[in-house]
Amino acid sequence: MYGDRSVSVVFPAYNEEENIRSAVEDFFGTGVVDEIVVVDNNSRDRTAEEAAMAKARVVRETRQGYGNALRRGLREATGDIIIMAEPDGTFLGRDVHKLLAYADDFEMVCGTANMGWFLRVGNWVVAKLLQVLYDGPSLSDCGCTMRLIHRAALEKFRDELTVGGSHFLPEMLIRALQRKIKVIEVPVNYRGRVGESKITGTLRGTLRTGFRMIGLIMINKMA
Repeated sequence: MYGDRSVSVVFPAYNEEENIRSAVEDFFGTGVVDEIVVVDNNSRDRTAEEAAMAKARVVRETRQGYGNALRRGLREATGDIIIMAEPDGTFLGRDVHKLLAYADDFEMVCGTANMGWFLRVGNWVVAKLLQVLYDGPSLSDCGCTMRLIHRAALEKFRDELTVGGSHFLPEMLIRALQRKIKVIEVPVNYRGRVGESKITGTLRGTLRTGFRMIGLIMINKMA
């Protein structure tokens, strides 16, 4: 609990057997997380079993895709405050407190992570494009999974979320800004993940995701 509000964490998971249990335990260890929803996105390993042993609530999303998993998790989470993160070792549970520190004044708190220079530059370009076109606050990273949103704010646009792929995060931010949700960005820790990223593990994958993000931003602006 954070004050009188319950807190849920959503983990999208695809073949995360190696680290899912420690991630769940880490976030529960903050003392403020009431529920962790692990969305098993067709894993072929023991991701679901490991998450359940750590007392996470496991749901299965059969539609493959990062966005599909996160959208399912946002629907399933029961908390007044919902925090999204990755279970691959990149994020630290203690950073939940950083996001919550701004939760009284802002409806959505987005993390910004100090990743490799190529991803950092690409995320900065996409974030600034989104900031200018949608009259947003100062943004430098619209591709960081770790973010907080109040349930009441999410319900204003949850049914408008459509992206099932790796470019889901900018869409969520676009919908929030269109609904005049109060947004702020704060720095969070970012460590090397366990295993290879399914989205940005290759140059080709990184470029594909970046162009999809830019296309999404432009199409929604012209709509």
